[in-house]
Amino acid sequence: MSVKPIGTRALGSQGLHASVLGLGCMGMSAMYGGTTEKEARSVIHRALDLGVNMLDTSDAYGPYTNEELVGRAIAGRRDEVVISTKFGAAIPGVSQAHGDPDSVRRSCDASLRRLGVDYIDLYYQHRVDFTVPVEETFGAMAELVHAGKVRYLGISEASAERIRRAHSVHPLTAVQSEYSLWSRDLETTILPTLRELGIGLVPYSPLGRGFLTGTITSTSDLADNDVRKARLPRFQDENLARNLGLLESVKAIAQRLDATPGQVALAWVLAQGDDVVPIPGTRRVGYLEENLAATRLTLADADLRELESAFPPGVAAGERYDTAAAGFIES
Repeated sequence: MSVKPIGTRALGSQGLHASVLGLGCMGMSAMYGGTTEKEARSVIHRALDLGVNMLDTSDAYGPYTNEELVGRAIAGRRDEVVISTKFGAAIPGVSQAHGDPDSVRRSCDASLRRLGVDYIDLYYQHRVDFTVPVEETFGAMAELVHAGKVRYLGISEASAERIRRAHSVHPLTAVQSEYSLWSRDLETTILPTLRELGIGLVPYSPLGRGFLTGTITSTSDLADNDVRKARLPRFQDENLARNLGLLESVKAIAQRLDATPGQVALAWVLAQGDDVVPIPGTRRVGYLEENLAATRLTLADADLRELESAFPPGVAAGERYDTAAAGFIES
């Protein structure tokens, strides 16, 4: 597929510029079955060649191995990359959510070693630690900025109130949260808060974890070790069957525009504002190129209205996460 290099968007108000689409690297090591390192490197290198500069990872992915993979893939190309990584999520059998200052410092140093870099461009608190005031966590994160280990700060899956508190300690550049046609809950309070404060939005799973591509029609399409099959209620039998009916409008618009359903879904997210930088993940070069082509797809106002009518907030059957994971998400 012939794909032109993509442009950039300002993310937040502190000077960070990211490619219009970033690349979520989680699935290369975890959750959806993983891939070979050769394939992962091919995707990352092709992304960089096409102007994608934001690579998103976390110490929780693998755990730890995804940062190592990304580090090896970007060796010799550090100046082309905006490295986005995260700390503080609960890792089953390894650690609980943690936001205390000592953990912040240790986590950052460990991520720097795994990535093989001198600084992290964008460092997020991955999940809220309800036992530690957010002011303490972001005080320690601000120290990392002053020390030159981190350039910009963010938070993931946090409430508007917590975002404000973190931002009062040190300006936030980005908030990372799930956002797509079938996950629009943050539009009520979080997105207006971000725009008031000049904070960018980095939507993860903008393709609804693959659902919005139209390629998942039953649980049998998912590998046994795929987290969607075991732990994500929207992909479980009755819910999935109900959710499939939502895709008709996406497919119809895709057919009219000679595009794929996934490209229409991505174009909708991109149309939500120039302060939005989605990070779709993929493990295949072909899908990467398909995603990047969505940056040149323009949806008419009538298309946007049709999609938003078909996907009002809360329309999806099933919660985003199972009960255990949902306990670390605010809204």
